[in-house]
Amino acid sequence: MLKNIITGLLFIFSVGLSYAHELSGTVISEESNKPLQGVGVYNKTTGSYTYTNVSGYFEIDDVSVNDVIYFYQLGFENQELIIDESHLDSNIDVFLLISKASLDQVLIVSKVNTLSTFLNVDLKTNPVKTSQEILRKIPGLIIGQHAGGGKAEQIFLRGFDIDHGTDIAIDVDGMPVNMVSHAHGQGYADMHFIIPETIDNIDFGKGTYYADKGNFNTAGYVDINTKKSIDNNLISLEAGQFNTVRALSMLKLVDTENSSAYLASEVMLSDGVFDSPQNFNRINIMGRYNFNNYIDQELTLSMSHFQSKWDASGQIPVRAVESGQIGRFGAIDDTEGGNTSRTNIWLNHKKQLDEHSAIKTSAYISKYDFELFSNFTFFLEDEVNGDQIRQYEDRTIVGAKTAYEHTLHLKDHDAQLKYELGVGFRYDDVNDVQLSRTKNRQELLERLAFGNVDELNGFSYANVTYKKNKWTINPGLRLDYFNFDYENLLTETYDSASENKVLLSPKLNFIYAPSSKLQWFAKTGLGYHSNDTRVVTANNGEDILPTAFGTDLGIISKPADRLVINAALWSLFLQQEFVYVGDAGIVEPSGKTKRFGVDFGLQYQLNDYVFFNTDVNYTYARSSEEASGEDYIPLAPDFTSSGGLNVKDWNNFSGGISYRMIGDRAANEDNSIVADGYFITDLNLNYTLKNWTFGVIVENLFDSEWNETQFATESRLFNEPNPVEEIHFTPGAPFFLRGKISVKF
Repeated sequence: MLKNIITGLLFIFSVGLSYAHELSGTVISEESNKPLQGVGVYNKTTGSYTYTNVSGYFEIDDVSVNDVIYFYQLGFENQELIIDESHLDSNIDVFLLISKASLDQVLIVSKVNTLSTFLNVDLKTNPVKTSQEILRKIPGLIIGQHAGGGKAEQIFLRGFDIDHGTDIAIDVDGMPVNMVSHAHGQGYADMHFIIPETIDNIDFGKGTYYADKGNFNTAGYVDINTKKSIDNNLISLEAGQFNTVRALSMLKLVDTENSSAYLASEVMLSDGVFDSPQNFNRINIMGRYNFNNYIDQELTLSMSHFQSKWDASGQIPVRAVESGQIGRFGAIDDTEGGNTSRTNIWLNHKKQLDEHSAIKTSAYISKYDFELFSNFTFFLEDEVNGDQIRQYEDRTIVGAKTAYEHTLHLKDHDAQLKYELGVGFRYDDVNDVQLSRTKNRQELLERLAFGNVDELNGFSYANVTYKKNKWTINPGLRLDYFNFDYENLLTETYDSASENKVLLSPKLNFIYAPSSKLQWFAKTGLGYHSNDTRVVTANNGEDILPTAFGTDLGIISKPADRLVINAALWSLFLQQEFVYVGDAGIVEPSGKTKRFGVDFGLQYQLNDYVFFNTDVNYTYARSSEEASGEDYIPLAPDFTSSGGLNVKDWNNFSGGISYRMIGDRAANEDNSIVADGYFITDLNLNYTLKNWTFGVIVENLFDSEWNETQFATESRLFNEPNPVEEIHFTPGAPFFLRGKISVKF
């Protein structure tokens, strides 16, 4: 009986996999004569699509005579092929010519993250110039710096004050940037170890809809991919106001048929805009080796080291400026500051098992340390010595992920099923994580928290993509296991506590693309962000992995070859939100929250040289458990917008003007304290003469007076009789001019 059932199932399955016409082949760069990976192959007639693998090979199903096939990749001219009898069930070679990046090189297909491709048009035409600009490329994302480039940026996205990364998952080449159970804040994501000129492309997604993304993927995720190789050597020097100097070099070490290697380095020095010199310095170095046999495997090995130190003037109270006690760029305590470093080794490998199967593996190890001196409340707690605190940690991170991909052709090849099975882990060993009261960055007054953290996250996921003509259905399921362990070093006897948690997160996405110019999408799923290990163990495992539930309904339209419009209605419900209390060394739960919003974006290429983009975002964000009028989420932005007009390679000129804005927003729960919004404009202009480029960079072109980061804080100034709660802010930079010269060879 069992044998008959199995035989019957195998027969049904074999019918489902019956033979039909297909087109296969290899896509090759005409200039280098090397196969191209990741080239899109799109059947305009049926809506089916695929991408070339590590050997440049592709197979596309359900092909008939007179079908129109497009081959496209950003930076190459599109190729069009009209199918005739000779192409059916045959293997062809397709050659692509290098071309300037252009919006007409990108097609809208039935794919979950189509918008990332259009973002990379902006990245190619207007490359990032500083590490701060990396995240500003993400539509709807606003950042603010409140330690002059030393600390990770404060991030705003979809009605979240994400702090330094609590609700956005950030990776570089598969290596996580976010720090769990960090001394300064959960999810802390310091991206200053990335050299901007090494960035190749950025993949991003908003919401909780991606099975391969785990911790901190609530508002969204950002994957940054750096260049596997470089075409030319590059040396660049910048110098400008406030004693600012930046030097960069990118040098080819190996350049053979199958192997390449380069070394990139960056040094930056600045006194900053503040009355007390910042004495900021940062050094970055990254080495990269890439091997590709263009048959069945590719290997990339990378190493980097970053270190930085700085002094800071901190967040200052409005009353001190209005009374004339200090200026806008002054300080109450100018002994703030810190130092940090990160050393990384990471590996990426892809093995093509056959035409339909591949294994992708990534692994990394990072050594990280962090020391920060801050003073948020001045003399509120200690009227004699002041309230300076020191946050410190010494961390090692080890992790790896392996994913198996396989593609099946279904029902006479008019449908395709692709599944991805992944498994991995991340282990953080954090030693001497502490919060102490200090004086003048020298004298230890009292330890408030001191211990060792061990945190393990093991995970697996399944991601299925079913494509039939113009439809894509993408269900996914993620399983996470966490173990939290904290050893308290402040107690006289051994004190160690441990908690663990398992979480299952389903996802489901529907995509409909009736043509290469239109896509409708509906996305839904559960995500989460973890709590700090010290809070988890202290609360006996409560609120370990609060769940986020998100939905998106939207459209991406390309009414003309060089015009793209996108819009989305979305919602996000969070089971538990966290607020970091820096001077207490705790993360406070603040209850359930709800967010509803609208995203709108537009990209338009006026001609071969001029590009325009803008995005506008509105969010309604409230606490779900508080009375009306007392349910504001502090610092949650309700209106943001950014955009720019850029010129690329026009009569040897390139550059652009860009803006970013954020509206006024509540700084506390009843909106009695308001954080002021701002509108800032930046400019860059470059002229290329042979292999030399000369440029100017201007931040805050119109010299606007603005507050980059703001908090409602209760503080007491020296000899002040009573504490006051009001806005404390870090002033945004005034007009800031730098000159630049670079040479390629």
